[in-house]
Amino acid sequence: MVPNETQQYIGIVRLLKHFGWTWVGLFVVNGDSGEHFLEVLEPLLSQNGICLAVTKRIKKQSYWNRWEEVMDLISNVFQPLAHSKARAFVIYGESMTAISLITQVALADFEYKENAALRKVWITTAQIDFVLTGLQWGWDYQFLHGAISFTIHSKEIPGFQTFLHDIKPDWTKGDGFCKEFWEQAFFCSFLNYSKKKNAYKVCSGQERLESLPAPIFEMHMLGHSYGIYNAVYAIGHALHAIYTSRAKHRAVAGKKKVDLQEVQPWQLHLFLQGISFNNSAGETVSFNEKMEIGAGFDITNLVTFPNRSFHRVKVGQVNRNALGGEEFIIHEDIIEWQTSFNQSVPLSLCNDPCVPGYQKKKKEGKKFCCYDCMLCPEGKISSQKDLDDCIKCPEDHYPSKVQDQCIPKEMSFLSFEEPLGISLASVAVSFALITVSVLGTFIKHRDTPIVKANNRNITYSLLTSLLLCFLCPLLFLGRPKEVTCFFQQSAFGIIFTVAVSCILAKTITVVVAFIATKPGSKMRKWVGKRLTNCIVLSCSIVQMCICAVWLGITPPFPDIDTKSMAEEIIVECNEGSVTMFYIVLGYMGLLSLISLTVAFFARKLPDSFNEAKFITFSMLIFCSVWVSFVPSYQSTNGKCTVAVEIFSILASSAALLACVFSPKCYIIVLRPELNKREQLIRRKKEIVP
Repeated sequence: MVPNETQQYIGIVRLLKHFGWTWVGLFVVNGDSGEHFLEVLEPLLSQNGICLAVTKRIKKQSYWNRWEEVMDLISNVFQPLAHSKARAFVIYGESMTAISLITQVALADFEYKENAALRKVWITTAQIDFVLTGLQWGWDYQFLHGAISFTIHSKEIPGFQTFLHDIKPDWTKGDGFCKEFWEQAFFCSFLNYSKKKNAYKVCSGQERLESLPAPIFEMHMLGHSYGIYNAVYAIGHALHAIYTSRAKHRAVAGKKKVDLQEVQPWQLHLFLQGISFNNSAGETVSFNEKMEIGAGFDITNLVTFPNRSFHRVKVGQVNRNALGGEEFIIHEDIIEWQTSFNQSVPLSLCNDPCVPGYQKKKKEGKKFCCYDCMLCPEGKISSQKDLDDCIKCPEDHYPSKVQDQCIPKEMSFLSFEEPLGISLASVAVSFALITVSVLGTFIKHRDTPIVKANNRNITYSLLTSLLLCFLCPLLFLGRPKEVTCFFQQSAFGIIFTVAVSCILAKTITVVVAFIATKPGSKMRKWVGKRLTNCIVLSCSIVQMCICAVWLGITPPFPDIDTKSMAEEIIVECNEGSVTMFYIVLGYMGLLSLISLTVAFFARKLPDSFNEAKFITFSMLIFCSVWVSFVPSYQSTNGKCTVAVEIFSILASSAALLACVFSPKCYIIVLRPELNKREQLIRRKKEIVP
């Protein structure tokens, strides 16, 4: 009639895991049953990550007559209990085990005053009843308040309370048990019946059982009583089944009398196995193939009161045969804990739990439940307490500062809305407008000597390419798309190549013009538009071919970079082929170096407006900017990379515009008296010896 003990083992483990108690103490009765309990429970605890902090055996005795026994009790039981960090203690044994424990605690701390050593959660097994006798009635056992007990499943039987109310000491004739219990419970004696001399009153027989405190007598149906109740009915049903079976057999044989006195106990087994009935509490009673009752264990919470009584509150159950995930049920919200815990679930751990952001590290030489807390490695987080290992955030997330959660990364690109993007776009548009005004000025004064002397077509081409250079950064701003990524680098390379080609053409024109002025020079036929057009077209076509190959084989495309930045996802244009990108830059750099070299050697040639000197200075700035660009471009990430390239485009374009055209604009706009043919001829005469 008692449920399988395995269910109780499972229930204890599930209870400890539910509350996170991994560092627990264990008191077991000193005997074979206690050793068996240890043998079965210890492996289960270890498999579920629970360690035993203290394991002590309790003797089956409630009184100690010798001082040595008391000292042994204090050193072997109370001191380990007081000094242990474990808050949860499992007690296994019989009712005498509980009496022994209460006696030990009472001897060590007779007046319980919230002793810190006794702030424990006691977990008792179904074999233990909290029943006190004799002198123990006056002891305070508030340290048991909040205890969690596994009890045999029971249910209130209709009429049971009335039955207990009607019990009187003379209820049964010839049975002295009732009177003996009455004398012990009410501490009285019956005249002419008991030899009890220390009773302070005479039993009247009208005492009420409900007036007794719970430690002496409980008015509710307990598990053991419920099992006996069901056992009696099970035997009755089995006997009825035997009677019916034999009556049919005897009726066939012509015999009428059925004598149940002939039934042997072993003959009941077959009939017991097949019975199933509903008891008066409305529960079905049946046995499985192992002849075990189908019910499990109830989990109760012990609530004590100042008048030394207590009340059991059912807070859960364990039933391996239950369906629908109800094998283990615990109602945590209705559990009352010791007052020292402030109605919060106590902790029973070897050390404080590792907070989120830390991971466990085993302590050498200690049980596996004891560990140190180590900060998660960089890039990893732990979002829960007591994690064995930190986890790495997904690529599109990054760890928080305390490494307790993964935060989604923000998309990062140089947009028109942010201050840096607005600034760069404003500068680009401003320079573009300046270039338009310069171009307009040159067109307006196209017939003046200074404009004619500097090859108007090349000047217009250079200013147009510089205008496109200043507008080119607008392709780099905003979220990268397929169209913008496809064109931005190739457009930048081609436009800048045209601009540098125009500078190169202007520089070579100066050199060729100087050589052509010498008597008998054969370079006269190269002076004019044919040479400049040839230089610009040939240099530009080479760059166009390089870009065509690049776009045809491995064109740039929108891409995301989740690794370069810790807290951002870089949305960028992937070059497709880094080699082709640097070939484009290298070719443009080669043209720039040639222009710089030619301009440098031509800077002292007789030139009415010293244009070669200004070209030298402009190409020097141009080359410096792009030489600095390469390491800066490689060492930055995200929007900074785009900003570096835009800055290089704007700086180099502005250098060309300022150095090449500002002297001419100064003369055209502010010193028009110098922009005359006579002035040009006079200056030539001054220069030529």
